[in-house]
Amino acid sequence: MIYHPRIYTVESVTSGHPDKICDQISDAVLDACLQEDPLSRVAVETLGAHGLLVVAGEVTTQSKVDFESIARSVYQDIGYEDTLKVLVNIVTQSQDIAEGVNHGGAGDQGIMYGFATNENDVFLPQGIVLVHTFTRQLEMLRKTGLIPWLRPDGKAQVTFEDGHVRTILVSAQHAPDISQEEVRAVLIEKLIQPLVDKEFSQKEILINPTGRFVQGGFEADTGVTGRKLMVDTYGGLIPHGGGCFSGKDPSKVDRSAAYMCRFAAKNIVANGFAKECLVAVSYAIGRSEPLMITGWNEEGTDLNGFIKKHFDFRPEAIIERLNLRVPIYRKTATYGHFGDSQFPWEQIISL
Repeated sequence: MIYHPRIYTVESVTSGHPDKICDQISDAVLDACLQEDPLSRVAVETLGAHGLLVVAGEVTTQSKVDFESIARSVYQDIGYEDTLKVLVNIVTQSQDIAEGVNHGGAGDQGIMYGFATNENDVFLPQGIVLVHTFTRQLEMLRKTGLIPWLRPDGKAQVTFEDGHVRTILVSAQHAPDISQEEVRAVLIEKLIQPLVDKEFSQKEILINPTGRFVQGGFEADTGVTGRKLMVDTYGGLIPHGGGCFSGKDPSKVDRSAAYMCRFAAKNIVANGFAKECLVAVSYAIGRSEPLMITGWNEEGTDLNGFIKKHFDFRPEAIIERLNLRVPIYRKTATYGHFGDSQFPWEQIISL
């Protein structure tokens, strides 16, 4: 087995979590740049804390982008109403980096991984699918008004043991006049019970374990782009190269090559060549040919030759095959980058 699912825990966060706010702002900036200039070079980081928002990084684009306006719009769209002081510090991409990328080279060094399993029709471990469903549903219950006292910040965590849910943890920001007893009762009824099996009474259910979750978002915590790497990918069940995705244009292989690894792994499984597949690739900055391409199935069988035959991991080839120079990225910044059929790296092809 590539990962060992007898017992494991995974988590997800809502769109109003401080780190996820920053991911969404960074990717909204990227989308705005790509909208008018598909060749934009973008590396944007966002930091938010206690009334302050900082948008910083390197952008080379022909697009006219109002960074502050985008940041404020995303923040309000998520559901926050407090006023932020916004600082913008954006410069153009380093010419040293540009020289390599201009000739089709990777925008950075690094290691990327992709994974798929045949556990379900989205080819992800079942715990990851379930925990993202919890947070998506939590946001839906807030935005539709079905639970009017919910606020934007929130988290969920699920522990699986021997293929079954053992523990469910939900932390949900709420209005100050709601009791912990009501929060627990309503979330169990409207969020948890509809999503778990009939053995519900046997589960350990934890709701807002501190007993109160009124302060949330930047009022309570600092957020930074790229701090939810495991939430964005495979829940820590397989290796992670360490590079975040959000705010980066597809010349940055941290993002594009990770998508390509997932595309390869998913299609190897979907076409019946493995039950589980892990693909890994590494790059040198400015060089188009990867330093390493490797992969294996659940039995440890080497798939290197098969992967190299069917998938081209040069950065420009990845961008072309997956059509990555279009403004699709803000949609990726919540509830995981994998498993959603609307994304091109999730498409199934014939091998």
